[in-house]
Amino acid sequence: MYLTLSNESNPKLRGKFLRYYLSCKIRTSLRIMVCGSIGYGGVDEIRRMYSLLHQEEFDIVDHLVHKGMDYSDIRDFRDKKELSQQIVSHDLQFVEKADIIVVIANRPSYGTAIEMYIAKNSNKKVILLANDPVPTPWPVNFSDYVVRNEEDLIMLLEELRKEID
Repeated sequence: MYLTLSNESNPKLRGKFLRYYLSCKIRTSLRIMVCGSIGYGGVDEIRRMYSLLHQEEFDIVDHLVHKGMDYSDIRDFRDKKELSQQIVSHDLQFVEKADIIVVIANRPSYGTAIEMYIAKNSNKKVILLANDPVPTPWPVNFSDYVVRNEEDLIMLLEELRKEID
């Protein structure tokens, strides 16, 4: 079935159709979030990965760009309950917005493990980027794909992007 809207069509209907069409096109782009250790020294790697994905023209949902969300300089959260809640809530909102989670598996991270679990249970794709051996089954189990380098990651993301086009 095809819907044809001519210039003589109702302008309101034409406008509604155009907005609907554009919203469908927007939703077909893959929104990618990068997760990894922030508190244990991996924030620069996450930023670099966001930059690479942006350079490769992927849509990213960058959870680090918001004020106060780079907490890599905080060494002890025990007396920072409110800040902890803000950061976790913020990050989980970005997991919700993303279609794909890219996990940089270079060091352990409590937050990344939980983000993977929630993403997996929300039917989002989880890609584990493991440049080095992974000495635990947990991140592999909660991943849909495991890649060993950035080149393979980009190739996989290109394939996934083609699937929705």
